[in-house]
Amino acid sequence: MQRQMIEVRERGRRPRGAAIGHCQQHRGLRSWQASQLDRMQMRLYSLEGKLAAALALAILAAAMLAAWLAMVTGSPWLGAGVTILLLILPVMLAARFLARPVAALIRALSGSVSAFRDGDFSFAIAVRRRDEVGDLVAAHNELGQVLREQRQHLFQRELLLDTVVQNTPTALVLIDPRGKIVHANLAARHLLNGGRPLLGLAFDALVAAAPPTLAQALARGDEGLFSVEHEGDEETFHLSTRRFVLQGRAHRLLQVKRLTRELARQEVATWKKVIRVISHELNNSLGPIRSLAHSGRQLAQRGDLTRLTTVFDTVEERTRHLESFIQGYARFARLPAPRPEWVQWPAFLAALERHYPFELRDPLPSAAAWFDRGQLEQALINLLKNAHESEGAPGQVELAVAQLGHGVRIEVADRGSGMSETVLAHALLPFYSTKRAGTGLGLALVREIIEAHGGRVHLANRSGGGLRVTLMLPGPSPSA
Repeated sequence: MQRQMIEVRERGRRPRGAAIGHCQQHRGLRSWQASQLDRMQMRLYSLEGKLAAALALAILAAAMLAAWLAMVTGSPWLGAGVTILLLILPVMLAARFLARPVAALIRALSGSVSAFRDGDFSFAIAVRRRDEVGDLVAAHNELGQVLREQRQHLFQRELLLDTVVQNTPTALVLIDPRGKIVHANLAARHLLNGGRPLLGLAFDALVAAAPPTLAQALARGDEGLFSVEHEGDEETFHLSTRRFVLQGRAHRLLQVKRLTRELARQEVATWKKVIRVISHELNNSLGPIRSLAHSGRQLAQRGDLTRLTTVFDTVEERTRHLESFIQGYARFARLPAPRPEWVQWPAFLAALERHYPFELRDPLPSAAAWFDRGQLEQALINLLKNAHESEGAPGQVELAVAQLGHGVRIEVADRGSGMSETVLAHALLPFYSTKRAGTGLGLALVREIIEAHGGRVHLANRSGGGLRVTLMLPGPSPSA
């Protein structure tokens, strides 16, 4: 008896790890059983399960009825025939009963899809089924919720974009391929149609009724500045045109920005800078001249004619510098329209080299070029002067001329210190200079001359040090 009790105690003293493993195995078994039960329930509640159950009941009822009729009539075939006749109507009614909810859901889903196609995402189906149709309804409702949220988000973005477009001071006009206006903001309505709507109007007819200057700028479609009398004042506008494809069709977007205030502020700032530069230069010259005049009077009273000559020479040098300074501004302000002519390169460059020497990098074009001899000579003299004043060696100043179709390209290069990015961005602006005694008109005058010829100027640092200034001049017009 005592031995049996000890054995029972020993069996009760199982290791802790073994007990934990046993519990885990038990929980795993219960989890597997629960999952199998859920799968079985899902199969029973699915369409397949419902159909299988209905067929099983129908077969069972038919077998029982056929067996009973066979016993009553004594003929299996007669019992089977009577069973079929008796069960046709109930089976059809049961099939209709089973299919009615599914058919109703399919019709609801069809209507919901049609609503989605028309842009109405508020349609939802309130049906709870634990089968494949229920899963489809849940997915449909979730899709509707996602589409509603996305539509609301897009609506908010469109509202924000429309608010920005309508309240921007830039006039925006969108024109379709037929020349009809499909969109215009408030600024465009006030500028082109007295505040009235522009949607659907013909752009050409609208341009024809606009003021002449505005009509010419809009009809031409080129980007640039133009001035027009608007609301009793002279207004300056900037026109830009963009073309893009919208919904498979080419559209044109016109942007007309009013720049009167900006240009007025820039004009005032420019005049202030001009006045500061001129005042600085005048003070630098008039101060020494006043001091030298006083010294000259003292020397004249003492009869020191030797030192008096030196005073007069210095006064003359300062007045000559001041005269050159004023003439530079006058020349920039009164630059006449270019009078181009046919010019041969060898003779032109030979005369230019007498002012500032340079190395000719490539052979000269054999054809003559079409430009204003005096103005281009002045532009190249300014560039060669800057090149010689750079920190590079004078013998490394190069000039190159290349024929590009009917136009020409002229390059002036040096091996100086070059320019920083900030200086490159502002070097062509009037009155901008990094030299202490500079007027800021040299490169600005070059740009004015080249652009008056219809060309352009480009500044770039050279690899290995130095600066390259490129002048692009177009060829003569057909009438030339």
